[in-house]
Amino acid sequence: MDEVTKLMVEQLRDAYSAEKQGLRAMPRVAKKATSQALKEAFQMHAEQTEHQVERLEQALEKLGARPGRKVCEGMRGLIEEAQSELEDHDKGPILDAVIVGAQQRMEHYEIAAYGTIAALAKAAGQQEIADLMAQTLQEEKQADEKLTQLAESELNPAAIQSGAQGAEAAGGKGGGKRSSG
Repeated sequence: MDEVTKLMVEQLRDAYSAEKQGLRAMPRVAKKATSQALKEAFQMHAEQTEHQVERLEQALEKLGARPGRKVCEGMRGLIEEAQSELEDHDKGPILDAVIVGAQQRMEHYEIAAYGTIAALAKAAGQQEIADLMAQTLQEEKQADEKLTQLAESELNPAAIQSGAQGAEAAGGKGGGKRSSG
């Protein structure tokens, strides 16, 4: 196996691990969501992710490889960070906004991975693999865009309103915690 093929196999295995970790985390995160639209977005993306895993398996098979036991450390870190952030908030509009931010970080990580693999496969003359990864890349971009639209149209306004009500209930004098960040 030449060096470029080895690199593609490693990148595909990393993406495979990332998707499998994401699939395991999605139901736990979706349960914490308040917004029905957000829950539905998670359900739709979980189904899509299963197809993405199948595409990764197809691409690995075309290269004569298997998923293996590689663990995507990047996705593991993103999931750990998300879990920590989710623990800091009670269920409600603020938590929904936190969920979207965490999920979008994961989507951006996957967008970078699939763009890289698709470009490498295309350059190596592996058009079938490039096409499989380009299809997944488009789905990841669409998932990210759907989350952005949901955040802008529904979730962020609800979080802002909830945060303002929380500040009023806490005294309304603006004497609460301040962040300089």
